[in-house]
Amino acid sequence: MGKTLNKLGKMSRREGVPLSTSSSILKLMAKRPYPPGVHGKKNMGRPSRLSVYGQQLREKQKAKRLYGMMERQFRNYFAKAEKMEGNTGEQLCRLLELRLDNTAFRLGFAKTRPQARQMVSHGMFTVNGIKVNIPSYQVRVGDVVGLRENKKEKKVFSDLSDRLKTTTVPGWLHMENNVGKVVSIPAGEDLKEVFDPKLIVEFYSMR
Repeated sequence: MGKTLNKLGKMSRREGVPLSTSSSILKLMAKRPYPPGVHGKKNMGRPSRLSVYGQQLREKQKAKRLYGMMERQFRNYFAKAEKMEGNTGEQLCRLLELRLDNTAFRLGFAKTRPQARQMVSHGMFTVNGIKVNIPSYQVRVGDVVGLRENKKEKKVFSDLSDRLKTTTVPGWLHMENNVGKVVSIPAGEDLKEVFDPKLIVEFYSMR
């Protein structure tokens, strides 16, 4: 695995869940289903004795690592979600899903979120025909996400057409002719991930 996937692999083993759908990560999790470190394998199969706080912390760490952000940025997302109407946990998940880098990943342009983030940073995408190089850019219903004309021939997109045939695009997005569109706000099953947002809300509420 490359440096990024190797780091993501260790984080996945630490959290006990795959933080990427990459085949390399899935194979690693199957081969080494225990935390990294010298004591990881020895403790495999032993029941977890995490406190309530520990469980909440682990869920927060899963979410942060899944979407690839630091504590301050993640906390800002929570603060924004808290001010919105409705369920705070759902609003947090919705804000994370609507990031441009995540949207590019969900559409199948990238194999992993870290790769999608790098692609966005390198200015490979447009939103409604305008170049956007900010991974945290929030897409809205009606936005059209596509590749810039001068980036379509990049080697990283050489197998895009074949890859898109096996990509399952969530219901809030639509992909056609290598162009994606946000058709609705993610909700319900589209917001379900490997972490529990309720525990994240509890974590920040207790601080």
